[in-house]
Amino acid sequence: MRIWRLQELGDPAEQLRLVDEDVPTPGPGQVLIDIEAVGLAFPDVLQCRGQYQVKSGPGFTPGGESCGRVAALGEGVDNVEVGQRVVFLGSGGLAEQVVHAAAAVFPVPDGVSAETAAAIPINYCTTLYALQDRAHLQAGETVLITGAAGGTGTAAIQLAKAAGAKTIAIAGGDTKVELVRSIGADVVIDHRANPDWVDAVREASGGGVDVAYDPVGGDTFHQVRRCMGWDSRLLVIGFVAGIPEVKTNHALLKSYSIVGVHWGASLAKFPESLGEQMATLLAMAAEGTVDPPLYPPYAFSDAATALQDLADRKTHGKVVVTL
Repeated sequence: MRIWRLQELGDPAEQLRLVDEDVPTPGPGQVLIDIEAVGLAFPDVLQCRGQYQVKSGPGFTPGGESCGRVAALGEGVDNVEVGQRVVFLGSGGLAEQVVHAAAAVFPVPDGVSAETAAAIPINYCTTLYALQDRAHLQAGETVLITGAAGGTGTAAIQLAKAAGAKTIAIAGGDTKVELVRSIGADVVIDHRANPDWVDAVREASGGGVDVAYDPVGGDTFHQVRRCMGWDSRLLVIGFVAGIPEVKTNHALLKSYSIVGVHWGASLAKFPESLGEQMATLLAMAAEGTVDPPLYPPYAFSDAATALQDLADRKTHGKVVVTL
């Protein structure tokens, strides 16, 4: 079978190679899965570069969200069947076949494509945890979303809307603006046309937002904090543009909370939450409430290019590789 392997730490386009290896054999409690689609995210890029909190090195295979059909069962597996489509989390998805723990795969409902299923786990579970568990979002509240055309941003628009909130989306350029508008954002602001967008957000939110969802960080964080309303919640999702220094006096003056969102760490403390989140989100996908906008899918042979395009911010929506 073919599998992508990292040669040395560095950019994906330079260091990933497609190699041939033996098909793995499922052990007790495991299943062998024929991969159909793999979702890619910015942490995959960081792991290739050795810049992620979970360290990696030569031999690493990216792809943390995978969907495929069960090809073989290991001893003692009775929760899934051969031929059943499942989705699962865990690095190593960029391979034609993968062995995974049977207890950690989730059946995909009929009518949900492999590409859609592979686009859900990281972005939508992170966002569900952020809005539901960390922000305690209520119907009628206003949510500001930066990086709104990216994978987490589009997830935030859809899940905030499903919760009955008003969304204000920040995106850059005509293509990305049209994308977030097409998935239902109530207010869309083009940061390229309006670099100082704080006043526009304040006006759209009646003086300040209730919740901010910020996967960008950097200087954008400081614009976001100026948009916060009284007793609001600023969700720290990520740092695509760098880690900002926080002015805590500003949080005091407006009595808002700066809330960290580390979904991955939450799973270690509450392992049952992943199954609950996936069941909720796959059901929403089956009914059409969740419908991840996909960047035109990349072929398996172009996976290194897909990751490099993601690193270089050439994509929008969710990046998926198909087999």
